[in-house]
Amino acid sequence: MHAAAKVDCPEILLPTPRSLANGLRYGWDLNPGRAYLARDEDGAPVGLLEASIPTYDNTNLVWAFGTVHPDRRGRGTGSELIAYAERLTAELGRNSIGLSTFDLPAADAFARQHGFERKSVDVNRRQDVAGLDWSVVQKLYDDAVAASSAYELIRITGALPDELLDGMVAVTASINDAPKDDLDVEDDEYSPERLRAYEEAQLKSERTLHRVIAREKATGELAGHTTITVERERPHIGEQNDTAVARAHRGHRLGALVKSAMLLWMRDQEPQLAQLDTWNAESNNHMISINEQLNYRVITRIPDYQKSL
Repeated sequence: MHAAAKVDCPEILLPTPRSLANGLRYGWDLNPGRAYLARDEDGAPVGLLEASIPTYDNTNLVWAFGTVHPDRRGRGTGSELIAYAERLTAELGRNSIGLSTFDLPAADAFARQHGFERKSVDVNRRQDVAGLDWSVVQKLYDDAVAASSAYELIRITGALPDELLDGMVAVTASINDAPKDDLDVEDDEYSPERLRAYEEAQLKSERTLHRVIAREKATGELAGHTTITVERERPHIGEQNDTAVARAHRGHRLGALVKSAMLLWMRDQEPQLAQLDTWNAESNNHMISINEQLNYRVITRIPDYQKSL
């Protein structure tokens, strides 16, 4: 992975051996994927296939990401990895395979050569938290507070209290309104059990989970949230896991409110936090506009391809 990243995307955030192992044990929400290491005849590692196999929803789909060592490219290793992913998909009784690649001409040509169609583009952005102009964050927060006077904020580290769990299921499901572009995928399905599984997976993966939730004062209804996780092995690194606002509560700048409130909170709660990564569909203009106000910069674009079997 490190050898390939030096060539394909030097700034991409890579796992450590420890965090990679945790990912294979626990995944995002106790639904871990699989990884297959390809070796040559001498036993040297030449390629890696990572496969995500959804179980909560989209159970007809396998999503793949293949990596070939730069010294072994052009020898058919990538084609063997894709063939293996297609066999795995068929063996699991699934009929659709997705493929993510770096946004490189050779990767695009490879995907199309193997019958995949480009369906969407994800963009990885990174915020230099250590170099933030906090006056900009404070102004964004103050302006959002003025536009959202009917709401209050709840800050939670770790597991949700039981009384907020059902409300958070509904808010989390609001992420389904984010653009899917041309991807042939179902909406994500959420339940109290899945949210608890997400919390457990983050804890077991040695990440601290922080949430900022917007709640309507008059009704007590949860309206929006943002979550980040901070690695304990590398506590200067955080990842934005989710930001969503329920449809009935949009138009009050709640997205800007929870994201700016999170940063101001983290300045005190996680003072060592230096970088924060986030992912959005390239077409998600609303969330991207908030990120740009908060000085995120583009690290890479990841096209998503799909193929029916």
